[in-house]
Amino acid sequence: MTDEIINASVEEAPDAGPKKIAVVDIQFRSNSKVYFFDPGHLKLKEGDHVIIDTARGHEFGYCVGGNHEVSVKDVVQPLRKVLRIATEKDERINAENEKKEKESLAICQQRVDAHGLDMQLVSAECAFDGSKIIFYFTAEGRVDFRELVKNLASVFRTRIELRQIGVRDKAKMVGGLGICGRPFCCKEFLDDFQPVSIKMAKTQNLSLNPTKISGTCGRLMCCLKYEQEAYEDLIKTSPKNESFVDTVDGRGTVIDVNLLRQSVRVRMEDEPDKVGCYKNCDICVLRNGKAKKTDPPIPKDLAPISSKPRPKKKFVELSDEPLPEVTIKGKDMPPIKPEPALEQEETAEKAKKSSSNRRRRRPSGNKPAGPKPQGGEQADRPKTQPKQPAETAAPKAEGGKTGSGSSRHRRRRRPSGNKPSGESKAE
Repeated sequence: MTDEIINASVEEAPDAGPKKIAVVDIQFRSNSKVYFFDPGHLKLKEGDHVIIDTARGHEFGYCVGGNHEVSVKDVVQPLRKVLRIATEKDERINAENEKKEKESLAICQQRVDAHGLDMQLVSAECAFDGSKIIFYFTAEGRVDFRELVKNLASVFRTRIELRQIGVRDKAKMVGGLGICGRPFCCKEFLDDFQPVSIKMAKTQNLSLNPTKISGTCGRLMCCLKYEQEAYEDLIKTSPKNESFVDTVDGRGTVIDVNLLRQSVRVRMEDEPDKVGCYKNCDICVLRNGKAKKTDPPIPKDLAPISSKPRPKKKFVELSDEPLPEVTIKGKDMPPIKPEPALEQEETAEKAKKSSSNRRRRRPSGNKPAGPKPQGGEQADRPKTQPKQPAETAAPKAEGGKTGSGSSRHRRRRRPSGNKPSGESKAE
């Protein structure tokens, strides 16, 4: 009977407790990890400065999220409390501590150089009550800094701690710009570092050159993790390289896979020089991946896509009618003429240009009217006579024509040798 009561109380205990709890979001440094704290009776809002209780004692923090409820599973127990809202005295102490951190970091760097230690200081952190100073550094191996701690303790008269951190933690503390031109993700919004492997770069078909897939810290970029799940889902619906598939143009081997576009390039089996690009939904995978020695041969009649008759393409006949008028920006454009009319117009323009470029023959000089010269006079004349001016031209004869008749438009050929007339012979 007692055992049944105990078992019943154990089963009802999870349901009796609260499923959600009120918390506030607190940061110790700007752009650092966010922690949940119990606000108690305080009503906090974003931007408030508070004093909180931590494992290291009282600390100064910044509220980045007001009172809200979260699931109990998301809270790490025990949940620390917010002691109070920061006063003016607390603000002054925090400002003095920040100034002391810069001075102590410079002094510590001088002592490191003096001892010749192979370590790089990253930052210094001073407790709110001034009980200790923590120095963060990076190093390739183990460093013996016992003498350094004694030297620093004698200078600051307080407790000294040196903590070695990794290069990714250093990038998160220092910050900077990545190869994408944006601030580091670890500095902006990443709370924890997620494991990144070279397999992610291979899955995303990226270059395996370390300089291209590594961040400023020298480790693989954290952003490789962002799209890994999407690539894994796309791989499930895509064939592998060297798979044997059937397409509408025939069977072939996959030579390239584009995961983002969900398409593949296929080299045809019958025509090795022909390569086609097809969507994953338009192919049928006959063998996924490279063929093995134990795999049976694929039958030649196995072609579920290429064996189907392809639909005939429909061609649209174009009419010879002129196109209608088109209105562009409120202006009426003339109809487009068909090609034969354009050819006729071009030939007509060429004919006009050729006719205008012809050189016209100039008319001959006007000859004076009168009786023809006798043989003697004609013999005494030189063969080449100077042209008479237009003023000495003979008056027009009846009918508006000159005495020379058609000699105005046509030059008569004169005989080369002047023969005497019959009258002169008689004389």
